[in-house]
Amino acid sequence: MYVADSRSSKAPVAPAETRPGRREAADGPGDGPGTVDGSTGDGRRTVARAAVPGTVVALGVVSLVTDVSSEMVSAVLPLYLLTGLGLSPLGFGLLDGIQNGFSAVVRLLGGHLADRRGRDGASRHKAVAAVGYGLSALCKPLLLLVHTVPLIGAVIAVDRTGKGLRTAPRDAMISLATEPAHRGRAFGVHRAMDTAGALLGPLTAFLVLRLAGGPMLADGGQQQGYHAVFAVSGCVAVLGVLVLLLFVPNRLHDVDPSSGAAPSSGAAPSDARPRLRDGLALLRIPGLRRLTVCAVLLGLTTVSDSFLYLLVQRRLGLSVEYFPLLPLGTAGAFLLLAVPLGALADRIGRRRLFLAGHGVLLLAYGLLLSPLDGPAAVVCVLLLHGSFYAATDGVLAAAAADTVPAERRGAGLALVGTGQALARFACSLAFGALWSAVGGTTALTWSALALAGCVTGAAFVLRGPAAAPVAAPGEPAPTTDDSEVPS
Repeated sequence: MYVADSRSSKAPVAPAETRPGRREAADGPGDGPGTVDGSTGDGRRTVARAAVPGTVVALGVVSLVTDVSSEMVSAVLPLYLLTGLGLSPLGFGLLDGIQNGFSAVVRLLGGHLADRRGRDGASRHKAVAAVGYGLSALCKPLLLLVHTVPLIGAVIAVDRTGKGLRTAPRDAMISLATEPAHRGRAFGVHRAMDTAGALLGPLTAFLVLRLAGGPMLADGGQQQGYHAVFAVSGCVAVLGVLVLLLFVPNRLHDVDPSSGAAPSSGAAPSDARPRLRDGLALLRIPGLRRLTVCAVLLGLTTVSDSFLYLLVQRRLGLSVEYFPLLPLGTAGAFLLLAVPLGALADRIGRRRLFLAGHGVLLLAYGLLLSPLDGPAAVVCVLLLHGSFYAATDGVLAAAAADTVPAERRGAGLALVGTGQALARFACSLAFGALWSAVGGTTALTWSALALAGCVTGAAFVLRGPAAAPVAAPGEPAPTTDDSEVPS
């Protein structure tokens, strides 16, 4: 079923049948939860199916499989480098931070290349995404061949390059394949599937290590368990590339270039060959500029996951043996809430929910600073942390897609994502330095105060009309975003 669905660029929407006292499902629950009347009157389709086309499902499967592969390596790589190869914690932190920042910059290039059209006039979103996924798949078996820190660093850099290249084209394909009124739900479905891979990856690595007979904390002479993880991870990554090539369409048909936003002076004309500097020119679009500014502003006060988990362990008295399970708690909450919060964003406004998500993160900070402790407090913090990601990750991409013309969608999404990623990278460096200087509790207190101020500032910046999604034929104009965001 999804193979056939993936060949169409947009979700099928049944022709609406006007009846007194009834509203279409896309506009509200007037016809009952999740139903749309067919024109023949003899069948119904769920909103979930109408909102999530096969292309999005296929891309979700690609992300799920790829995340299983990536998280298998991420789960064991720190220990492999620290205990197996003798890298210092400071060296690993710098290596990881620099390469994540590099991935954010490469994202701009990926978005630009994806928007450049071939001789047939089709955009290259799938081709650029395939190169990105392919580079990451190639890096996994290379870890079997390199045994020095500089070479491993080079392999990881190539892997991060692949991630940077594929992110913007993938999100652009999701937005172009989905009706504007349902983008929040579509991104929520994709992020839920992506997070499922993040949950399965560490568990798969654990099983592979047990089966291979290699202990988790191996010394320099016992690396066979890690090598087994790298080999299996490479095979899984190749499977993800095959799903992309076989089940995601090469080009998206019937895409309206004006969907979500009219072309402006900041965008390259649809018949022109975009240049890399045209990506920055997209900031002339008011809606995209406001979102980018807010993403950067809020990213500067978003404490990294690693620091948050360390604070949870120390502040709430969690046993050290349970520390590795903390990311699974966040991912589990993210997985459960991504789809319903994405659908909620379509109804109440994506910018509103994006700001509300940072308000939820502020509650998590407040709970960490409160005198509460014990398992209940740990669970609450992780639920709030996962809720923050569910309310902001895909929702920001859906909101940005509404502001960018279709022919520059990849570059626009890359611009917002890069700004946010670089801001969070800067926050990690600043928070680490602050923790070293004044302690973790004081550093979190200052971060919470800064986040409260940035949420207020972001609400002020986002005030004003938002880009209105274009309704599908036969549907009333959807009200999927705010006319203004109250400060």
